[in-house]
Amino acid sequence: MKDTELVGVQKTLSPVLRAKALDNRLPDPILGDEYAERVMRRLDPGYDKRRFGSSQMGLVAVARAKAHDDWARSFLADRPDAVVLHLGCGLDARVYRIDPPATVDWYDLDYPSVIELRRRFLPPREHYTLIGSSVTDLTWLERVPRGRPMLMIAEGLVPYLTETAVRQLLTSVVDAFPTGRIQFDTVAVWAWRTSKWDPTLRRYGTQFRCGFDDPAALAEWHPRLEFIDEAPMNDSPVLMAKAPPNIRRMYRLMNLLPGMKRSTRIVRFGF
Repeated sequence: MKDTELVGVQKTLSPVLRAKALDNRLPDPILGDEYAERVMRRLDPGYDKRRFGSSQMGLVAVARAKAHDDWARSFLADRPDAVVLHLGCGLDARVYRIDPPATVDWYDLDYPSVIELRRRFLPPREHYTLIGSSVTDLTWLERVPRGRPMLMIAEGLVPYLTETAVRQLLTSVVDAFPTGRIQFDTVAVWAWRTSKWDPTLRRYGTQFRCGFDDPAALAEWHPRLEFIDEAPMNDSPVLMAKAPPNIRRMYRLMNLLPGMKRSTRIVRFGF
């Protein structure tokens, strides 16, 4: 992948995609995402020289994706007429992994340069629409049908937005639909404020722009919004079951520190 194709936070899609591709090569993969491996081979033919599990970021990314997938499948099983908004989709193949029924209209949204890569590397499918836009330019909502249940998935997106942008996004989505579910991952305030020194984020020329110690409080932003639950990622059952012993030991020790266990988590709201 050429650096000129993607800038800033957009570049983080490459290591996340690589982690999902390497996971697919395991005898018992977490995601089993064949599309991730196909796309990664085209972007970087030498990617498979790395071992899955050698990257802490990769392990967390795959465990996080699995949690998002499981929540999405549960919602769509009860609401087969839903509209799905997959925001900041990157090159993630979630729509192919979940394979929703034809009654679901699925929208993948990301920057135009990322959407162009999706068109090059991933196949089209019915009831599936790509939108090239910044997520903060909320005019994209005008392209989405209303009057139906809605599922919003934002994986690896919210920490890179300002709190003002997150608030505008959530309240606008709630206003646009009669009922729905919102799921996204977030980080603690300390993780946001120290992200400028994070070596992985520095490598890609980006940093977090918001964090929340009590994400449940975001429900106060809109009278119809209700907090449902959260899933901390640093002690994820998938992570603890699949990570190498040295990584599991590291996380167990880290989680003894105040604020570490819930420093990164995915949260779920309904309305």
